[in-house]
Amino acid sequence: MSLLRSFSSDTPDSGFLLTTVLSAQNNYPIDGASVSIADESDPDTILEELSTNSVGQTPDLSVATPPIDYSLKPDEPRPYSALILTISAPGFEPLTIRGTEVLPDQTAIQMARLRPIGSSLNNLIEIPEHTLYGTYPPKNPEAEVKPSYESGEVVLSRVVIPETIVVHDGTPSDRTAPDYYVPYRDYIKNVASSEIYATWPESALVSNILAIMSFTLNRVYTEWYRNQGYDFTITSSTAYDHKWIYGRNIFDSISIIVDEIFDQYLSRPDVRQPILTQYCDGKRVSCPNWMSQWGSASLGEQGYSPIEILRYYYGSNIYISTAEEISGGSLDEAKGIITWQITLKPGEQRDLALRYKVKYPKGRNLIIE
Repeated sequence: MSLLRSFSSDTPDSGFLLTTVLSAQNNYPIDGASVSIADESDPDTILEELSTNSVGQTPDLSVATPPIDYSLKPDEPRPYSALILTISAPGFEPLTIRGTEVLPDQTAIQMARLRPIGSSLNNLIEIPEHTLYGTYPPKNPEAEVKPSYESGEVVLSRVVIPETIVVHDGTPSDRTAPDYYVPYRDYIKNVASSEIYATWPESALVSNILAIMSFTLNRVYTEWYRNQGYDFTITSSTAYDHKWIYGRNIFDSISIIVDEIFDQYLSRPDVRQPILTQYCDGKRVSCPNWMSQWGSASLGEQGYSPIEILRYYYGSNIYISTAEEISGGSLDEAKGIITWQITLKPGEQRDLALRYKVKYPKGRNLIIE
């Protein structure tokens, strides 16, 4: 484990960086990839050079960071170190990631996908400032419960955890913005890492992640954008939805929480759809009846539980519910086995209903044993 940058009065604490390098073509890990690291404030000075192992990962790198207190209170200097990563490997185009964030006492996980030589796509990823530090448009208020339309494309009779989210990387009307197909859990981890600090108390992290998931699942359940003629699930604009950032790093503590509670959402009595739980930072923007992100961190410090934080902002009739259906699964084509990952608490039991559709050639008989 290396130490990137010497400690100073500006960076007295430290966090960790773990980089994983994969092939964009097949998601296989790349062994022996080179990862050069520089500080964003001095991009011409290489501070560390690492190589990936057989699973495409570098060793954990200790990184000097600003003091942890900066991330626990608003109106403080930037609480994270920002790095520039240059990744290269034989047979692949090099990739530069500018703006990887490392917070104190946290492990930042940066994924890098390299394209084969000859690819004409952009080889630079620029990660903008965190939403709690940078300047972004405030959320346009909406009703928290939406009308549901029977489009015929998706079963809307129950809450389903989707396999994939289609993210429009811009405002809804921006036809030039690209659409990205993102696994649901990866999407939630990206948004949470972009909008809250992983250094916050766990109860504050859980309450904010639940709000992010419930908002997202409301967009899925109501087919909000598809019913307006768009071909995506959600946007990356903070004026309309959440801040999702292409190629950004996530944080290990946030990733663990999402994996534990990804099938949950927020509900109210006699309302079938997940609640569109809106929020704001609570410092630059005030939002009565919505959750304050900085306020939730303060309540977490005071010992509030996740549901207590949520009810503090959304009212006493907000509840944590679990989706009845999880879409998708991991298929082992050689064995013909599909596997779903479901997290259970100690002693918890769940009834699982499996629905499936089989396609087979016309004129043939299908025997199910």
